[in-house]
Amino acid sequence: MSNLLEKIAESALNSVASLTKRKPSGVVAINKSEGGWIVQVELVEKESIPSSMDVLGLYEVTVDENGNLLEFKRKSLRNRADTEE
Repeated sequence: MSNLLEKIAESALNSVASLTKRKPSGVVAINKSEGGWIVQVELVEKESIPSSMDVLGLYEVTVDENGNLLEFKRKSLRNRADTEE
C-alpha cells in the first residue's frame, strides 16, 4: 500500500506544482475518495528571508486511481513558521 500512496502523492504534488509553477514543499495528507484520492499539498507561494517567513499555500488535489489530476484548489495560505491547530 505504501508504494501506491507514494505514487499518488508524487503524482499529485508534481501535477499541481507544474500547473502553478510553484515550488513544492510537501504532501500533508492523503485520503481515499469514491473516484480516486484527495491529496493535500503545500507549495511555496512566496520565498522570504528567513525561510521561516515563506508563504505556503495549502492545495487540495483530486487524482483518479492512476494518479491523473482531476482538479485542484487552494484552500489556505500560511507562513511556514505558523503552527496549525
